Amino acid sequence: MKLFFLLTLILTSVLHAQTTADGFELPRAGREFVFPRDHGSHPNFRTEWWYVTGHLDGKDGRRFGFQVTFFRQARREDGRTLHLHLAHAALLDAATGNFIHEERLNREGWDAEASETALEVRNGNWSLKMDEQTQRIQIAATVKHEVVMQLELEVVKPLVVFGKDGVSRKGVSESAASHYLTWPRLKTNGMVKLGATEHAVSGEAWMDHEFSSSQLDEGQVGWDWGALQLKDGREIMVYRMRRKDGTADPASTLAVVGKDGKVRHLARDAFSWEVLGTWKSPRNGAEYPNRVRVRFEGESFELRPLAMDQEQDGGITRLPYWEGACDVVDAQGQSAGRAFLELAGYAGDLTGYLAPKVE
Repeated sequence: MKLFFLLTLILTSVLHAQTTADGFELPRAGREFVFPRDHGSHPNFRTEWWYVTGHLDGKDGRRFGFQVTFFRQARREDGRTLHLHLAHAALLDAATGNFIHEERLNREGWDAEASETALEVRNGNWSLKMDEQTQRIQIAATVKHEVVMQLELEVVKPLVVFGKDGVSRKGVSESAASHYLTWPRLKTNGMVKLGATEHAVSGEAWMDHEFSSSQLDEGQVGWDWGALQLKDGREIMVYRMRRKDGTADPASTLAVVGKDGKVRHLARDAFSWEVLGTWKSPRNGAEYPNRVRVRFEGESFELRPLAMDQEQDGGITRLPYWEGACDVVDAQGQSAGRAFLELAGYAGDLTGYLAPKVE
């Protein structure tokens, strides 16, 4: 019986060792996450990102939305594996609608790196690092010589692993999946300098860490994603994988993180995503559905953008997307929380970038 069990484990391991055509690893059900190691980089996977978004309130009454994201993208070249490090930083001044953003791209090495043993990522003078003793995360970033951000994030709810058996499905194929780790609520304090004025700020942030070797399935062109932090202590993560015909892929899902940190996943037919308004980019003509209503289990939440133009215009990658701070309003029209909304693939099909072949 023990021999049979051992053989079963070996065969299961082999069956789940499927890779992309160029040898990158795919997410495996039942993976045991070990920390702090799994907060770090996973170079055997093609794509990885550490994604922080949040809302900040200044002591002077000023309100800001911010994003600081570090990406790692691997590729095979002349028998070698090269790692490219892309980073995005943005700040929205809600009072004026001024959206300042910057994009960077560096090869791994002197200008950019990601630790494989802990949460420590940098790109130039931008950095994201966790102190394992205090469990606090430090962010340092500048944006176009106009903005300086020095923020400290404190974990107030436990880490969440989205998906089934540690795998977040994005499509029916084995490759369309990721390992998806999230801190859904981080108490945030620090300083934002805008122009010549420094603002002492506090608020809340959300941090995603995903690693995969493909995020899209055949027939998919992009996604709509929302992260809601509700006043009642819950969080909602929802993504709508978008197909070429405009419909939502069956792999789309909504997850509710309870006050106790436990997660419930709802299938595609258990929630609705209704577009209430759009914004057209004057730079590339893309039309983003950036005002939406999400309904599930008798509840309704509307996401209203703080500014219409919160587009990352893809100056380096030529892959524009909309990533914006929103207010959350309930069915009675009352403030229910705050959110971030991401709309990807409206300025061009992402398939060639995020759906490699699998052998």
